Amino acid sequence: MMPNVAFQLTWQQSLSDRGRACLPDDIVEGLPMNWFKSGDLLDRAFAVGIILKGLDGVLEVVGGVLLLVVSPTTIDQLSRFLTQHELSEDPHDFLATHLLHAAGSLTGSSLQFGAAYLLLHGVVKIVLVAALLRDKIWAYPWMIVFLVVFIVYQVYRMTFAFSIGLLGLTIFDVVVVWLTYREYGKQRANPDAARIDRHW
Repeated sequence: MMPNVAFQLTWQQSLSDRGRACLPDDIVEGLPMNWFKSGDLLDRAFAVGIILKGLDGVLEVVGGVLLLVVSPTTIDQLSRFLTQHELSEDPHDFLATHLLHAAGSLTGSSLQFGAAYLLLHGVVKIVLVAALLRDKIWAYPWMIVFLVVFIVYQVYRMTFAFSIGLLGLTIFDVVVVWLTYREYGKQRANPDAARIDRHW
């Protein structure tokens, strides 16, 4: 009786696989994404990295909007309030002193540049991440180019203003570029199979 059950399950799986392979593109497009239940560990790492980039983009848009609507004086007062306890314990605290310095240097033109930078950077990230999660093939090379440009800029910044945070961000971006390139190669080699696998 057991071999019969095993045969029946194998036969049903085979039919299911054939059915998936025969699905037309419009049905595959309409299926819900299933990034975390299919693929290998690197596919899941790609999905997590891309989602983190999308959340980063949302935070950048929020930050850009705040820079536009909140006055530099308010930002300076808020940063002093947030760091006063830490600075009372350690007047040379790295994070607190850098936050105060950054808030104090926000003036008219630098404030507008910061807001524009965050808004543009955040919106582009959100659009590219949304397209990647929907398996839009055009988004892969654009995401790679976008991240490489910022990696080059971050490496340039580190030559005169090194920070552990910027180094960590750069390493994370390099990993996401590699994962995106790998996923792009899979998509180009067999686009239908890659899309169907993630939808099931």
